[in-house]
Amino acid sequence: MLKSSEKIWMDGKFVNWKDANVHVLTHTLHYGVGAFEGIRCYKTADGPAIFRLDEHVERLFMSSHILQINIPYTREEIREAIKDTVRVNRLESCYIRPIVFIGYGSMGLYVEDNPINVAVAVWDWGAYLGDEGLEKGIRAKISSFTRHHVNISMTRAKVPGYYVNSILAKKEVKAAGYDEAILLDPDGYVAEGSGENIFIARKGIIKTTPLTSILAGITRETIIQVARDMGLTVVEERFSRDDLYIADEAFLTGTAAELTPLWEVDNRVIGSGKPGPVTKKLQDAFFSIVHGKDSRYKNWLTYVSPIS
Repeated sequence: MLKSSEKIWMDGKFVNWKDANVHVLTHTLHYGVGAFEGIRCYKTADGPAIFRLDEHVERLFMSSHILQINIPYTREEIREAIKDTVRVNRLESCYIRPIVFIGYGSMGLYVEDNPINVAVAVWDWGAYLGDEGLEKGIRAKISSFTRHHVNISMTRAKVPGYYVNSILAKKEVKAAGYDEAILLDPDGYVAEGSGENIFIARKGIIKTTPLTSILAGITRETIIQVARDMGLTVVEERFSRDDLYIADEAFLTGTAAELTPLWEVDNRVIGSGKPGPVTKKLQDAFFSIVHGKDSRYKNWLTYVSPIS
């Protein structure tokens, strides 16, 4: 159960958490067409700071454009709505969920005049894969479900309906006793986790899946840049499941998952079975950045001023 906050921003005004309701015949509820984001706000010495807000808002608009949904607000209005929602709920840190959805009106696969609704919710949410997972790593399994082909769904868009694929994979591996699912692409190469991008490290080279069948993760982009700034070699290149098995290190990245190590995949221990030096170095750097302790990346943080 989510820990509720006080207010949710809905179509330009705040409503009480319990009153943030939609009609049962809301179009997106039935057909899954919409766009959403997952964003984190972190506690820092200078107050709450939203990580890479501009990039998340831009991806929200890109997803909507791909789906031919016209958001009835500007980018700046959405940015302000997100900041205001964090501010009005007086949260030092939180998870942020903006969502654009097709509202109540006509039904069927093709609709023209339904309203486009936008909402922003925030809540207190800890480590997605657990505090122990962040520290020691998690066990993953290759799912029997395949990640989307680029011409079956638009993989650049973050769309509610696409996550059925992820949910099926996650349920499958959780039932088998694992923490997370790894999905392969339609050609059999490693794609990503159910809600995370994946990296491996071997012999001094970090690899991550190229932007083919995967979502262009903002945390993924962050880690690539930070690693290169450290002088580490990062290549965006397809790799097979046995490349994953023999990696020295492996980890997942995502707004929810942050940077979570993998210590076992398909009952094969990865490297030493513990988070390796590259993983730990990048994880430490990531948390230093998001908590406002690394001035080199201060432009990635948007601070939320308190209610005056």
